[in-house]
Amino acid sequence: MGCSSSLPDRNARNLGGLDAENSMATDPKNLRVKLVLLGDSGVGKSCIVLRFVRGQFDPTSKVTIGASFLSQTLALQDSTTVKFEIWDTAGQERYASLAPLYYRGAAVAVVVYDITSEETFRKAQYWVKELQKHASPGIVMALVGNKADLDENRTVSSGDAMEYAEGNGMFFIETSAKTANNINELFQEIAKRLPRTS
Repeated sequence: MGCSSSLPDRNARNLGGLDAENSMATDPKNLRVKLVLLGDSGVGKSCIVLRFVRGQFDPTSKVTIGASFLSQTLALQDSTTVKFEIWDTAGQERYASLAPLYYRGAAVAVVVYDITSEETFRKAQYWVKELQKHASPGIVMALVGNKADLDENRTVSSGDAMEYAEGNGMFFIETSAKTANNINELFQEIAKRLPRTS
């Protein structure tokens, strides 16, 4: 269960451009950024993307198969625009071996877990280790605790998650794709942390 965007998407692309070495365009006022979402199945990666790109939440959506692609442009206060090219990867174990195809060359990795599930937090830590070993140097990494609307069922404390994120050079935020809480803030914070070339 997630918010899969496996519906036909006019922005969908084949895997041809996946391996682009340069994940950020060089115009400092109009950035193009490859972003990959990683995390266990059912943590809400697709829901986060759909909420950000289309302002929608679909509780009945299907599981992502392989990966899906969407893009969204964010205008910042300093008149910079950031076009996020978002690869939403499948969380199921059988697709784990495909993930390096998506995070290779990515400028940003968003690692998502569900605050009501310790197991998904452990899986997030696995993805962080993989990124540290294989991702581009200087990649911007975010640790996202999703489903913050289910606080009464929380099993992962925000303190533990924040400590883990800080210890691994990431920033941490809790979101709710359902209520839209902190979704735009997540992408704005990522945009602020992108290296600017002048």
